[in-house]
Amino acid sequence: MIATKKNSQAWEGAKTRYRLNETDIQMTKELRMTPKSLIKNIPVPNQKRKATVKVWIRNLYGEMFGRGLTVNPALSKALRKSMKQEDAIVSKRWVDEEDLPF
Repeated sequence: MIATKKNSQAWEGAKTRYRLNETDIQMTKELRMTPKSLIKNIPVPNQKRKATVKVWIRNLYGEMFGRGLTVNPALSKALRKSMKQEDAIVSKRWVDEEDLPF
């Protein structure tokens, strides 16, 4: 119980320190990395060619799994409702090919 709390605090610290989002954290966990292992890729001012931690994680993930991580965002009720209304409008405008004059 204490280890999980300490680990979650470490991930929260890494999230703010390295400016990561939930997708980046998930990629890092799938790469079996720890927040402590991210320290080795912090670019210092004289290393201008070195990528940021966020870019480094995404590149490693792409090399390892050959794809990017896709996240399907949850749609709000208002957005789902507007999408249904748009579908209804499109279906009302449907014209059969036999009804066309040409």
